[in-house]
Amino acid sequence: MEPNQALIPIGRKSGQSLARDQYGEVSSGTYGYDPNDDPQSSGFLEYWHILCRHKYLWILFAFAGAVAGLLITIPETPIYQASASIEISSLNDNFLNLKQSSPVTDTDASYETSDLQTQIKILQSQSLLERVQNKLNAAMPLHAVEPGGHIAVWRKALNLPQPSPEKERTREFTYTANSLKVRAAGRTRIVEITADSPDPKIAAGFVNTLANEFIEQNLEARWKTTQKTSDWLSRQLEDMRFKLERSESSLQAYARNSGLLITDDKTSVSTDKLRQLQTELSTATADRITKQSRFEIAQSGPLDALPDVLNDAPTRDTQNKITDLKRQIADLTATYTPEYSKVKRLQAELATMQSAFDHDRGAILRRIKNDYNESLRREKLLTAAYTVQATQIAGEGERSIQYSILKREADSNRQIYESMLQQLKESTIASAMRASNIRVVDPPKIPATPYKPNAKNSGSLGLLAGIFIGAAFIILREQMDRTIQKPGDATFYLNLPELGIIPSAKIDKEGHPELVVSDSSYQMIELVTWRHKPSAIAESFRSTLFSILFAAENSVKPKVLMLTSAGPSEGKSTVASNLAVAIAEVGQRILLIDADLRRPRQHEIFNMENESGLSNLLRRRTELNGDISLGGLIRESAIPGLFVLTSGPPTSAATNLLYSSYFPEFLNYLRDQFDVVLIDTPPMLQIPDARIVGRSADKVIMVIRAGQTTRDAALAARQRFSEDGTEILGTILNDWDPKSSGAGHHTYYDYRSADRHAKHEEVSRS
Repeated sequence: MEPNQALIPIGRKSGQSLARDQYGEVSSGTYGYDPNDDPQSSGFLEYWHILCRHKYLWILFAFAGAVAGLLITIPETPIYQASASIEISSLNDNFLNLKQSSPVTDTDASYETSDLQTQIKILQSQSLLERVQNKLNAAMPLHAVEPGGHIAVWRKALNLPQPSPEKERTREFTYTANSLKVRAAGRTRIVEITADSPDPKIAAGFVNTLANEFIEQNLEARWKTTQKTSDWLSRQLEDMRFKLERSESSLQAYARNSGLLITDDKTSVSTDKLRQLQTELSTATADRITKQSRFEIAQSGPLDALPDVLNDAPTRDTQNKITDLKRQIADLTATYTPEYSKVKRLQAELATMQSAFDHDRGAILRRIKNDYNESLRREKLLTAAYTVQATQIAGEGERSIQYSILKREADSNRQIYESMLQQLKESTIASAMRASNIRVVDPPKIPATPYKPNAKNSGSLGLLAGIFIGAAFIILREQMDRTIQKPGDATFYLNLPELGIIPSAKIDKEGHPELVVSDSSYQMIELVTWRHKPSAIAESFRSTLFSILFAAENSVKPKVLMLTSAGPSEGKSTVASNLAVAIAEVGQRILLIDADLRRPRQHEIFNMENESGLSNLLRRRTELNGDISLGGLIRESAIPGLFVLTSGPPTSAATNLLYSSYFPEFLNYLRDQFDVVLIDTPPMLQIPDARIVGRSADKVIMVIRAGQTTRDAALAARQRFSEDGTEILGTILNDWDPKSSGAGHHTYYDYRSADRHAKHEEVSRS
């Protein structure tokens, strides 16, 4: 089919089809909305579309929030805020030791965060606030306190009694004290102090007095502490001096009475002598052992191997000469006889040298023995002296122990006395110093304007609150609405293809106002595909038709199609009539059967009488003899190729007639007579007629009205068809308003311009 080649469907699953119309322009069945967008990327857009669909309600919420924020500020009393910043330095620990001249350190190397937090708590303490209140009460006369704020204005306007100055001053101080805020400025030593008050002078005075009293209290606390320490140390120092004098006197008296001679503060003369003898004895013993070892080696081993012999230069020279003489004699005896004169002379020299060598070696041995005997004697004498001295020290042991006890007591008293004396000097200096580790960096100033209520901030917060509350309300209300609203909903909830989307007549109301107005012949919207071909609605029906045709390309082409809906007033009769017109336009012989035997509509749409029709045919069981009109029951409409079988007189036995065995035979007969048979049936949830007809039809198409058909009803209809074994081809979304659903209204062709052009050509031809 040539015309069909210009039609480009998006596919069954998307439920969207694009068609190139007779003017060469493209129209979209979903008007720019793709229901198969990625859910992750379209989640936010979905909420945005909902909000845009109800933008006026959203704007109303935002405006109401801004107005509420502004109205809240009207009755509020103006509040002024004063602030100051102080620096709290860490105390110089070395100052009391007189290692530096400054009482505070400029760095915070030893400064702990806990110390700063402690000072912040002191600034907020009740005792300090009481001092500030007393100072302010003395500095602020009662007549200077005037009631302020909106409450005072209302009291004055209503002629109500004003509170007493004392109560007013107490109230303002309580308010200011409760509003006090103290915080550390980051990782610094700076502490920021803020306080609020209806009176700017009171706010500034409170902060200033608080800073000054904090410094004064800090100085007083340090002075009292050092003063008390100094007094206590003075008393303790007198007692300790008396104890020290008494312990030293006892030590000296005991040393004199016991005859102990002490060389220094730790040892006596006898002890020093014993220590010296012990050192000498250890040295003598080591020397004796060394010399005894040499002597024993000299007696037991060869003398030639002794180190003393080997290391003695004259002996070593003599031995070398003996060796040389022996070599010369050996050389001569190899040539001459022993009687040779020169050999005799060398032998005589050798004997002399050997005698001298033996004499030197004997002298060395005697010297080793004498050294050993000398060291042994010295060791014995030192041992005897050490024994005598140790015996003497043992007699002095008890006296030395008692002396040590007295000495330790004296040393301990002296150390305590010196430490207390040093502390007394340091505390005296500290109490005399009035330096403070706290200074005011930024003194408070009297605020010129109140910082709250802030109408701008309140209005902005109200606006934001209105925006969020409005968005939550709109989205919640939208989520609670269980009706099918927009393209893609039917596919998502029913898992059925969306064959087409029929837009609401509102989109063409401006260009075709007659579409929603009846005349004597037609209800124009029900035949818009025939009467207003260039309109957006007409193109949507054509797009839907080709989605139906292409949906069956890979299977047996359905010839008998049934249209139904879950409930009444969902537009299935309008969809059926316009689909029939669209089928006739593509050159197909189409029969439209009105199977709603209770409330028929098609005879009104096509301006036909309904005295006889389907009910008569089923009741009489008209013979199927090849007559296409079946005795005039099937009539051709004003649209070429479109035939209509009206319902006939309404009857209460419609279900029985449709359930008869004749009805399937009748449909089989129509398959041979027409290219397409389209059956309009009543709502299937309320009346079983659609379920009966659906079992004889090839495919079923469900019409869903946007904003009216609920998900539950559509699911129930789908479930019943599934239980009956009836195959559903897909759904058609009817009466969809692109503007209200938030998907946007995008048309790719100016249908009003095309309509005017067509009318102009018609006038020209006439």
